[in-house]
Amino acid sequence: MDKIKRRTFLKTSLVGSVAAIFTNSSHAEMSTPSEMQGPFYPITPQKDQDADLTKVAGKTGTAQGKVIEVFGQVLDQALNPIEDVSIDLWQANSFGRYHHPHDTNEAPLDENFQAWAILQSGAEGRYRFKTIIPGAYPISSSRQRTPHIHFKISKKGYESLLTQMYFPNQELNDQDVLFNRKSAEQQAMMTAKKSDNSNIYQYNIIIDKL
Repeated sequence: MDKIKRRTFLKTSLVGSVAAIFTNSSHAEMSTPSEMQGPFYPITPQKDQDADLTKVAGKTGTAQGKVIEVFGQVLDQALNPIEDVSIDLWQANSFGRYHHPHDTNEAPLDENFQAWAILQSGAEGRYRFKTIIPGAYPISSSRQRTPHIHFKISKKGYESLLTQMYFPNQELNDQDVLFNRKSAEQQAMMTAKKSDNSNIYQYNIIIDKL
């Protein structure tokens, strides 16, 4: 995608971000479905928690895998944008391994992958980060978890939310245990939207007021 087309896409996507995801009134009343935190929430302190997970401060390498960008808005149930929301996100690397001491997956670590970020939503509740497509990983001898990114959303005056963002057109979605516990409507809300011929994904999040 050339620079002009990319700028046009981003501008129109942000202006129409609510309409792009919520196609009927029932979505406007429904918060983003919650999901389990999982066993690999980061516990090893790290100074670098910025919005570019493809690089680690002090290292010259770049994370392995397909580089993507994810952007969106944090909204309340009336679809009003919420600024200054804490967005805590983490994921497996491109090989399907978490940067976590308790992950026994034999897939390699990627020392150039940041793996964890803590962001704040800005004007109009917007956020954006750069990362890689996480790899699938085994949970048994016959099952794998489909690629996903974990989100922990919090702001005073709102219900905290733990959820997972899924990717469209992933073959493993149809076999994923957690994804398939959700209704079709919930699955749609938890699946990012992808622009044609780009590596940019849109993921809006709705949280409840207390």
